[in-house]
Amino acid sequence: MTNFMLDRYTDYFSRGNYVNTDWFWFILCIIAMIFAMIASSSVNGTYKRYKRQLSRRGITGAQAARMVLNANGLEYVAIRNTGGSSLSDNYDPRSQTLNLSASVYNGTSTADIGVACHEAGHAIQHAENYGPLTFRNAIVPITNVASRLSTPLIIIGLVLMGMSELFVYVAYAGIICFAFAVLFQLVTLPTEFDASKRALASIKGLQILDEDEIKGARKVLRAAAMTYVAALAVSLTQLLRFLALIGNNRRRN
Repeated sequence: MTNFMLDRYTDYFSRGNYVNTDWFWFILCIIAMIFAMIASSSVNGTYKRYKRQLSRRGITGAQAARMVLNANGLEYVAIRNTGGSSLSDNYDPRSQTLNLSASVYNGTSTADIGVACHEAGHAIQHAENYGPLTFRNAIVPITNVASRLSTPLIIIGLVLMGMSELFVYVAYAGIICFAFAVLFQLVTLPTEFDASKRALASIKGLQILDEDEIKGARKVLRAAAMTYVAALAVSLTQLLRFLALIGNNRRRN
């Protein structure tokens, strides 16, 4: 049943039903990559812009994150200054630690506070067993292995499928592995949007920033979220491109 569905899908996307040449996929991939570059540039530019907007209360990113965590009963979650670069901040569910770059940890800007509270939002998700985050964490080991195997399997399958039908299945195995990476990115979207929503609600509720200052934090988090949307768009485009290539090669062989 699975093979039948894959055959129908690849036939649809490789015949004249949807595209007539490889140029469509090439152009689509380029568009997706440009979108990703724009999103990356936007988040860096937005962060730098609001990095200059200092909060009136002078609260640092670490202090803001601590306030959000404590307000949600997460006093046990440690906050570490990793000394890393900006926007490398993360929450580690294994050690239950908030890892903030030196800039965000010590920074008092609306951008730093927004980023720090966003990571605190992930800690709250973890404590509440938020569904998308729990699922994402569960598939991390599989995704790590699958993402490393996907491209080699697809290339081997495409190159050698003319020799044996077996290599068609090798290519499809690569597609399945690649799909795990796409699934991971797909589940990441609601996780990131929800963490930002929690962060902004906490910033407002705990009066960490004034009403006009929240705008800066919101814009930084929104720009950061678009990078995840762009990454998903690139991966989906690549997945469809691989399916089309398999369909084309099967017909030629």
